[in-house]
Amino acid sequence: MDVGSRSPLLDLFRRGEVARDLRLLAAQGALAPRAFEQLALLILLTDDNDPAVATRAAATLDALPADALRAFLARPEAAELRAFFLARGVQPATVPAASGTDPLVDTSGDLPVIPEAEDSDPESASRVLSTLPIMDRVKLAMKGTREQRSQLIRDPNKMVAAAVLTSPKLTDAEVESFAKMANVSEEVLRVIGTNRNWLKNYGVMLALAKNPKTPLALSMQYLHRLNERDTKMLSIDRNVPEVLRLAARKVIVKSLK
Repeated sequence: MDVGSRSPLLDLFRRGEVARDLRLLAAQGALAPRAFEQLALLILLTDDNDPAVATRAAATLDALPADALRAFLARPEAAELRAFFLARGVQPATVPAASGTDPLVDTSGDLPVIPEAEDSDPESASRVLSTLPIMDRVKLAMKGTREQRSQLIRDPNKMVAAAVLTSPKLTDAEVESFAKMANVSEEVLRVIGTNRNWLKNYGVMLALAKNPKTPLALSMQYLHRLNERDTKMLSIDRNVPEVLRLAARKVIVKSLK
């Protein structure tokens, strides 16, 4: 069953791009940063093609702490999940949980111990992180430091980057810095560029428009939302695709008529 909830992590599972071992870990409650993602992911995995994953997800749902589950279901963000649990006889509590930040159950264990980098250079630290097993990188992406997220967002594994973008610790300032990066994947920019909440931040939208790796279809959508000064700068920016640069010039010419 798919409750339709959206997040970078959930979308990756929904598209079937997650290996079996990670799906099994998620079915045990180990890969969700918040209660919302955890419940939506467990519901999704109850229909997994692998019987072991589906059975494990169902068992994890059955073992969730009842009071904590009912309290979370009373929160506004849990609206899409309620029908599934009502069918299982679980009613929302009268008083909602004070926070939905933490997962209802966490089997991921402690954060890994990071080996010392040879020096303080960020690239050296990034190389150290790249040697860790994927599960450790995912844990750090969700629960680690800002510096670790800035390195792991460039990880070639989609799961790691999705975990960064789903982290409860992620700030708008970090998202803006990711949108400016020329060494992140196009998929990272696409995820950022289709998130309405992040696009409310003008700095994020401008960074995406100026990033040559942003899919052109997205960049063109932002063009008419830029202010005059930034549109002029974009019209002479040789780093962006020519189509976007010419479109920016047309906007400028039209505004002068």
